[in-house]
Amino acid sequence: MNLNVYGEHYAICRLSPDGVFPTWAKGKFVSITHTEDELSIVCEQEPVPKNIKCERDWRVLQVEGPMDLSMVGVLASLTKPLAEAGINLFAVSTFDTDYLLVKAQRLEAAKGVLENAGHTVQ
Repeated sequence: MNLNVYGEHYAICRLSPDGVFPTWAKGKFVSITHTEDELSIVCEQEPVPKNIKCERDWRVLQVEGPMDLSMVGVLASLTKPLAEAGINLFAVSTFDTDYLLVKAQRLEAAKGVLENAGHTVQ
């Protein structure tokens, strides 16, 4: 797999399930997941208000796509080597591709692990 690293830092935020889509959720990559328990937002961290419950300083690795939805093992081929190296991640899948978020301080280690597993990281 070929992966592209986004330059910006991202936040993973948790809002109340009865919340509305916030106007501050912006960026090249924005993910919104709404369940009966939460409204989860992933977006560039710069505009996120300080009082919002979130984890900051994540970096995005985008799997080059689009990929056919019938492909098997894509996430496993990426997450298994990272798990074995003790690197935590947050994964988001879309219709076209997958995204991995790793903490900024672990980005270089994650890139090395993924390259050693046969992936290309740019």
